Amino acid sequence: MSGKPNSDRRTERRQETQREIVEASWDVVREHGLAGLSMRDLGERVGMRAQSIYSYFDSKHEIYDAMFLEGYEALAAWMTAAVDEHAAATDPIGVARASVRSFVEFCTDDPVRYQLLFQRTIPDFTPSPDSYAVAVQVYEQFSEHLSAVGVRDQATLDLWTAMLTGITDQQISNDPGGDRWKQLIDRAVDMLLADARTHTNPESEQV
Repeated sequence: MSGKPNSDRRTERRQETQREIVEASWDVVREHGLAGLSMRDLGERVGMRAQSIYSYFDSKHEIYDAMFLEGYEALAAWMTAAVDEHAAATDPIGVARASVRSFVEFCTDDPVRYQLLFQRTIPDFTPSPDSYAVAVQVYEQFSEHLSAVGVRDQATLDLWTAMLTGITDQQISNDPGGDRWKQLIDRAVDMLLADARTHTNPESEQV
């Protein structure tokens, strides 16, 4: 006889159910807000009693953690697709602009996901080390692109990330579905590039 052992099939079924629960969780929070994740509502959507969900996730925060991981994996794939590595070597300024535009587009496309990934909306929720490692990977990739245009010290990098989230927040809050603040991205990038040329402190460069 051939085929996978029963234990492997059980693991696959469990993982598939976990993915289904996470997908349904996104549906719930997009309808009711990030803090509106109800286990009863979630159970109804996946066809099980609320208590049964705890057979797959130990807590609601563990579900949020799985969503956090999925969100950052999606962001990593999104940013990679948006940035041509060949262009990164030949047109670093263009890549910096593309990175910022891609980030803002990703975030404004799904405000609830943006809240989970970049704002402390859920009380006492802290991502697990494995999930947070993916977030660090995305941050380091973005830092590498900015390093190519002279952004190498922590203070200047902090200013760039503040600009990213600031434009995103303004777009989501004041012009949802529009592009009023998105239109300012290239101008903001040019301003920060000029600032980086005059304020970068070699003694504070990242290691």
